[in-house]
Amino acid sequence: MSARLVLHGVCVGLLFAALAGAPTPAKAQKIYIETDLEGASGVYKFSQTREKDTPPNIEACEFLMGDIAAVVRGLRAGGAKEIIVSDGHGSQAFLPRLMEPGAKYVTGKPRPSSGLDETCDAIVMVGCHAMMGTPDGVLCHTQSSKSENRYWYNGVETGEIGQSAIVASYYGVPPILVTGDEATCRETKKFFGEHCVTVAVKRGLAREAAELYPFEETRKALFEGAKRAMAELPNCKPYQVKLPIQAKKEWYELDAKGVKGKLMTREGEILDLRDLYKF
Repeated sequence: MSARLVLHGVCVGLLFAALAGAPTPAKAQKIYIETDLEGASGVYKFSQTREKDTPPNIEACEFLMGDIAAVVRGLRAGGAKEIIVSDGHGSQAFLPRLMEPGAKYVTGKPRPSSGLDETCDAIVMVGCHAMMGTPDGVLCHTQSSKSENRYWYNGVETGEIGQSAIVASYYGVPPILVTGDEATCRETKKFFGEHCVTVAVKRGLAREAAELYPFEETRKALFEGAKRAMAELPNCKPYQVKLPIQAKKEWYELDAKGVKGKLMTREGEILDLRDLYKF
């Protein structure tokens, strides 16, 4: 055999070996983003989140849209092929004029679906806050900041981060990224473990006081965090809660002026994860 044929055979062999060791191309990734307003960069007062369409509220919504844009860019840089962004704030917070290209945005009420289903590969939570009662949680609450709701599932007190993940688990969808203040990030790690990426955009000092970070810094961190979350996706698992869920809820009655009255308690079972918010 000639030296030329031997060399050719060696080269072909090396090529096949390289191809065999090459990573398999990632499947198309569909990412569902659920958003809230209280955990966005620059937001630290309830006047920014409760009073719809006031100048402080509109400004806070602009802050949120900037955070979302950074996350969308980071997810796409990390390989996301399809992104659905759902407006999860009670009074809605999206500003269409500031929508980042490369995603679809779902807002308005009532609506039949937010876009979360079994076709999604992961859930991302942007602009989140810690559960009610968290000492250093900026604007902390669970569902209602006025009646100060608190929820327990199988004996574990759970905030909105956990609630979203429980519903997502019905579809087999894992959380891969949560953004908000430092208390939010701490709560995320407690529930979902170290593989779920967190990005802190501020540090809570009290319920309406915070150490804020410049937007240039938070948006860069959000981009990098989202990109890193895509790499962690294979390591993240859905947050599982055993059915039937033994549920408990506490809240304060409010009078016509919004003044807190009697502490109320309700207990019962949740048989379907999709009914979590009905309890």
